[in-house]
Amino acid sequence: MDRLTAMRVFAEVATAGSFSAAAETLEMSRSMVTRHVGELEQWLGARLLQRTTRQVTLTDAGENCLRRCQQMLALADSLQEETDTHGDTLRGLLRVTCSVSLAYAQLAAMLTDFLSRHPQLKIDLNASEAALNLVEARVDLAIRISSDPDPMLIARPLAPCESHLVAAPGYLARQGRPEQPEDLGRHRCLSYANFGKHVWRLSRGAETREVAVAAYFSANEATALMQATLAGAGIALLPTYLVHAELASGRLHTVLPDWQLPTLTIQALYPSRRQLSPAVRALLDELVLRFANPPWQAVVPALGSAAPGPQTLHMR
Repeated sequence: MDRLTAMRVFAEVATAGSFSAAAETLEMSRSMVTRHVGELEQWLGARLLQRTTRQVTLTDAGENCLRRCQQMLALADSLQEETDTHGDTLRGLLRVTCSVSLAYAQLAAMLTDFLSRHPQLKIDLNASEAALNLVEARVDLAIRISSDPDPMLIARPLAPCESHLVAAPGYLARQGRPEQPEDLGRHRCLSYANFGKHVWRLSRGAETREVAVAAYFSANEATALMQATLAGAGIALLPTYLVHAELASGRLHTVLPDWQLPTLTIQALYPSRRQLSPAVRALLDELVLRFANPPWQAVVPALGSAAPGPQTLHMR
């Protein structure tokens, strides 16, 4: 029995909570996954998993074994990376997570370019709105947007994340353009379910206003809100990294352009500085370089004139 492989299979089953899910991730047959776990249990002389028709859970022995297996697997991966990495050649698998909208708008293309220069490297991207436990999910790097990152993680700021109030030209032609923040109360507003759902905070110089919005449509994912906004559903608060191309093309217009919304931070998060693999370090350096001059620093049409002129969005 390849005990290291058996440990890797067992750890994946324990993390996924399913033999079938582990088999899919590991690109093995379900019977092979079952065989590896069974052989590991036979070797240790203990049952590691409780199996029911609905779920797979760890026994007490399984919990202890999982911690030890994760330590040994991390050591084995680190050893392999150190011995297999020659010069600029990177090998192995990187697990990365970020929001769906950031993956769609920016990160998928960045990662594709990164992989083209490191063909022996693999990346598993988990695009999700859920805040994963990086250790339990064995995620190497998380790209998250926050003003208050988890203090248990190492955070490296990448770029400011600005947002705009935007609407489709057709909607503004039908419903009119808000002149003051209070005017938003008579408009159909679209909100992000996990941020600013009922109150939008706007500022202009030293002046700050909090506006209550009755969002008739909300979603937990920014890309869905953008598509609804493009369809003329109303006014939405959306990040610049997602809508800059739509603003530049005129498919969306900014609303109340003199007023600013709170700026968050795009951050790279990872569990520990210790045993940071060369591949993670290289990707982290790549992201810092890319986000230093983010692609959404674009020219967008100015509003309020018959012949729009250019307006440059500056990152603060």
